[in-house]
Amino acid sequence: MPAMSQRHPVSRIIQLTLGVLLLIGAAVMGPLPGPGGVFLFAGGMILILRNSRWAQVRWARLKRRWPRTGHLVDRTMRRQSALRRHARNRADQRTRSR
Repeated sequence: MPAMSQRHPVSRIIQLTLGVLLLIGAAVMGPLPGPGGVFLFAGGMILILRNSRWAQVRWARLKRRWPRTGHLVDRTMRRQSALRRHARNRADQRTRSR
């Protein structure tokens, strides 16, 4: 996946707008029965976090404040940073157990 600066600005704006629309859709679908709102929320968060430096900084602050919740959400959204951190932690545990 290309870095944020390598993407075309119009593409980033379109994806960011779609992410916001998905979050709004999640809020609308939230009261309805079923898990539909959860999937819309996750998709919207993924698009926003991939395309907005402002959102990434705020997300990092939230994760520092509530690390267990941030870790769970990152793993659920399969964010690359969470996957790298998980692999690094597993490697550290293996070297310690030797």
